[in-house]
This record gives sequence, C-alpha cells and structure tokens, in this order.
Amino acid sequence: MAHPKRKISKTRRDKRRTHKKAETQQLATCSNCGVTIKYHTVCPECGHYRGKLAIEKQEAL
Repeated sequence: MAHPKRKISKTRRDKRRTHKKAETQQLATCSNCGVTIKYHTVCPECGHYRGKLAIEKQEAL
C-alpha cells in the first residue's frame, strides 16, 4: 500500500472538507391539508402526493 510522504496539515485537510456539510432540507406545504412536508414525499397526514390520493389512510378509532 502507498504511504503518504508528508503529514497533511490540518488546514489542508479542512480545506478539502469544506464541501462536506449537512444542508437544510427543502420543505413544502401539502396542497390538500397544508401540513409542512419534505419534497417528493407522500403527506403523512392525509396521504396525498402532488394533489392526488396516493395512500388510503385508515382513520384512528
């Protein structure tokens, strides 16, 4: 295996890692019930996706 000839400094290491960071999630509002949800997901409250019913939700007893 190859071994590094010199130790990589903390500054050089951190400059390489500047792009590896968590980004905020994109949020949208459900067009049916108005709940805030993540993009490209079915609404967990009403089961709609892009204005159409995707999942039949069972009512709680």
